[in-house]
Amino acid sequence: MHSKFKRADQWSGRVIGAAIEVHRLIGPGLIESIYEKCLMHELTLQGIPAKQQHVVTVEYKDFAFEEPLKLDLYVDDCLVIELKAVEKVLPVHRAQLFSCMTLLDAPLGLLINFHEMRLVDGVSRMILPGADGTEFKKRISIGEDAL
Repeated sequence: MHSKFKRADQWSGRVIGAAIEVHRLIGPGLIESIYEKCLMHELTLQGIPAKQQHVVTVEYKDFAFEEPLKLDLYVDDCLVIELKAVEKVLPVHRAQLFSCMTLLDAPLGLLINFHEMRLVDGVSRMILPGADGTEFKKRISIGEDAL
């Protein structure tokens, strides 16, 4: 199990609750930057440690450099939050979240789409393979069945 998984898992429930509160008060249909600012404020009000930018070390072959990584939200150095306000979440949105999680070695990520009428319908959790202590198994979807 990833050393930060339990902490990230605990924060995820609180972050989802905070996002529901933001959505309850301002509703769907606004732009992402508004939700980002409101959710950051709500997290602060609830005492949830979050930031929006983090410096990462990127390594490529024998080359390493530090780069500021613009994140929607990064909670307690263990949980990456990607916010959207789109009609449909696309695979590229999930790939973006996964890339940030990998760069930061964050075991858990949340993709939250504020465009939904019920916010719970727009929340997806992403776990780095093996981070929750379960063996990583590749799933192949065929219709509604998964092998």
